[in-house]
Amino acid sequence: MATVTAEFNFDDLRRYPDVEAPNLFAFDPSDKLILAEAAEALAATAPGQVTVIGDDYGALTLGAAHAHGLTGIRVHQDALSGELALGFNARAENLGDVYSNGALDEALLAGTTVVLLQLPRSLEELDDIAGAIARYADPSVVVYSAGRIKHMSLSMNEVLAKYFETVDVTRAQQKSRGLIARGPRAVTSPPAPRTQYHADLGLHVVATGSVFAGTKVDIGTRALLAVLDQVDPSAETAIDLGAGTGILAAALAKKRPGLRVIATDQSAAAVASATATMKANGLQDQVTVVRDDGLSSQPDESVDVIVVNPPFHIGGAVHAGAAINLLADVSRVLKPGGQLWAVYNTHLAYRAEMGRMVGPTTPISRNDKFTVTLAEKPLATT
Repeated sequence: MATVTAEFNFDDLRRYPDVEAPNLFAFDPSDKLILAEAAEALAATAPGQVTVIGDDYGALTLGAAHAHGLTGIRVHQDALSGELALGFNARAENLGDVYSNGALDEALLAGTTVVLLQLPRSLEELDDIAGAIARYADPSVVVYSAGRIKHMSLSMNEVLAKYFETVDVTRAQQKSRGLIARGPRAVTSPPAPRTQYHADLGLHVVATGSVFAGTKVDIGTRALLAVLDQVDPSAETAIDLGAGTGILAAALAKKRPGLRVIATDQSAAAVASATATMKANGLQDQVTVVRDDGLSSQPDESVDVIVVNPPFHIGGAVHAGAAINLLADVSRVLKPGGQLWAVYNTHLAYRAEMGRMVGPTTPISRNDKFTVTLAEKPLATT
């Protein structure tokens, strides 16, 4: 292992290209708690024995690499923005060659003896993660996990105990607490995907644990579904931006068999879910599912319609920057005369932003909870 000298400075970490603001941070005390609890085990590992899961912006991966000279770290981050931020921060620390990103599968976990895990808020996601570790990691594996106490529950202990013989709870530090799991139980095949049929939509919805709303149809999405009949009938191409399980993309494709649809999301779990949803509904040839940071991979003026149910939370904070970042590239990707159909929480003033970034914006429906708007990109002037 390499010799480590100066202390790692967590304050140097950036969230970029994710939203950055004074009240948003690239690490929290639970990252430091995980690294402190795992320090002895990390010091004893060989290259390729450490896996990091849920590292928001690189604090766990780079903190461990810096403190112990680790290489061959395998990392799974659901959010593409997290992958990009880790890459940015790793290059800044000259640690770009100490890790690799991967899916939550056997290749990520085979031979792993130490897992560093930032606890997800979703119990279903934790179940997916814990099951994968127990299934694929070395029998000696120890999972060092933690989270902010306000986001934790005793049910997390129960989920881990389902897959591990012992689950120990650390003392609280800086409003964070750790859970350390040892002794993986015997687990065979991966669980079947969660699937629900919605008769009113004529759609099967498939979801992995971390996808918003799971197999249900959230009320914001329902508000958009109610107006899809009004989408430009001459449209040939459409994007479901921030697709989640792909409900809007699937509904559009079913309503318009000739429409070519792209479902895009930065979440690896969402992409897997949307892909499975399209297959379950026989729409895989009409709908292309891609993992993307917003619309960064889409060509200029390439689509007629974009539908979006944007996020309005970043972690535990309500912050319009998430949606504004998601919408920033819409005007570039829409063809002249193209339509943006959006639903958002009524109390958030997105209409003005859509008017500024896309074009004239008209309210289509509104209640105390949600507003649906249509923004139209101006036609090109000669």
